[in-house]
Amino acid sequence: MKSSFSKIVESDTPVLVDFYADWCGPCKMLAPILKQVKDELGDAIKIVKIDVDKNQPLANTYNVRGVPTMLLFKNGKQVWRQSGVLQKNDIVQIVKSNS
Repeated sequence: MKSSFSKIVESDTPVLVDFYADWCGPCKMLAPILKQVKDELGDAIKIVKIDVDKNQPLANTYNVRGVPTMLLFKNGKQVWRQSGVLQKNDIVQIVKSNS
């Protein structure tokens, strides 16, 4: 997973990575919000969901201690990070300001 993850985030399109867990209530609240973000931004963003229980080494690499944690990458560099649930408009603004 780690090598393909690097390839995914090397994109010049912003990549929003959602570290989540199936047992996490706030993660379930965030999922439809991320769908709305994707619907609004379309090809201007890639959204990748990473299950921390199945990808612990990757979660450890990015020091993910709680879920949900979102990381935004641009050209392979992490440009933003936030734990917890944000509203669609907040996420859209963050993506646009880092595009």
